Amino acid sequence: MLNNYYHATRRVNFVANTLARDVAVDVAIIGGGITGVSAALHLAERGYSVALLEAQNIGWGASGRNGGQVLPGFGCSLHQLKNLTDAETMKRLWDMSVEAVELLYAQISRFAIPADPVRGYLHAAIKPRHVRDLRMEQEELAALGAPVGRLLEGAELRARLDSPRYLAALEDSISGHIHPLNYTLGLAKAAQAAGAKLYAGAKISRVEEGTTLTLHAGPHKVRAKFLLVAGGAYLNGLVDDLSGYVMPVGTYIMATEPRADVPSLIPHNEAVADLNFVLDYFRRSPDDRMLFGGRVSYSTLPPPSLGPSMLKRATRVFPQLKDAKVEFLWGGNVDITVNRAPHFGHLTPNILFAQGFSGHGVALTGLAGKLAAEAIAGQAERFDVFARIPHARFPGGRALRTPALLAATTWFRLRDML
Repeated sequence: MLNNYYHATRRVNFVANTLARDVAVDVAIIGGGITGVSAALHLAERGYSVALLEAQNIGWGASGRNGGQVLPGFGCSLHQLKNLTDAETMKRLWDMSVEAVELLYAQISRFAIPADPVRGYLHAAIKPRHVRDLRMEQEELAALGAPVGRLLEGAELRARLDSPRYLAALEDSISGHIHPLNYTLGLAKAAQAAGAKLYAGAKISRVEEGTTLTLHAGPHKVRAKFLLVAGGAYLNGLVDDLSGYVMPVGTYIMATEPRADVPSLIPHNEAVADLNFVLDYFRRSPDDRMLFGGRVSYSTLPPPSLGPSMLKRATRVFPQLKDAKVEFLWGGNVDITVNRAPHFGHLTPNILFAQGFSGHGVALTGLAGKLAAEAIAGQAERFDVFARIPHARFPGGRALRTPALLAATTWFRLRDML
């Protein structure tokens, strides 16, 4: 969509297979994002034969278009997650989300993926309520035994984030940022080298259930003992039992021209996001552009005048960018759940799914693929911790889900504005 900076700076030479005949494998995977390619890699390394099927190109969806911000945790708060489950389960989920971050950086190192990994993050407060939220987060992290960053305010904050917009920011040494498309393609290349078959342009039209599953992709069929559904926001109703549990929501990013002043705006090169419901998130690129994300579209259609409106949001944070040019502008859909928690589970004994990362999936998707591989290999305990999180469909049925979601989110946006 539009002009994607990540495509222009792709540095991984990866060529997917073309599905030109019927195939029989141990495991089929629907979706060529991070979840799918991570599962393919871990399964192939366990000795399984794998066919990953992607309707477009590997990394075409959210995995290759996102803000590149690497975070532990989830789209919902730890307090919300505790209410959805219990204190012990919440702690296990948090620990695995930290594992997801460490797995991401380890895989980048292991396979020499040119994903420009950086550690460091600032969670930024716009209003006093946000400052209170950050202090509460410090307490929650301390209770979990996690590293607790300092709360930066005043001159100390301005030295780290040269913006007049924020009252405070919480340091986070676990999180960071990467080039997400290069990371996704690097994992795909590693999976391919391990023996997995990754097929692009292989759109699945139908799945026949049974002891042996049959996936129909144009004139060809893929037969498998197990299936992992990892299409996220781009399943388009393919699997009826998953319909309505996630909603595709469009989100957008711009990149300025390279600028000499960008390094001084975030001198320690952290990724940054605020605490609004519809948030701004941004970071420096390796070539000194400002990558700035925000805006949402519940119709999934890009808003009008997107470039000027994105630049306006960026200059509200950094007035120094008032004369900047928008050289890249792109977006895509994220898969959100009602409760913003990830949605994993089993549809049948041999069909698994992982979806609903709710804009928080750069790290967690890689672990999701690993956990799915463990579950298929008969070690489902960790996958099933996620599967125990309760979920509901969006209300309103097919016709009214989007209007109902728009009404609910409008309330949260008004709350942010007030």
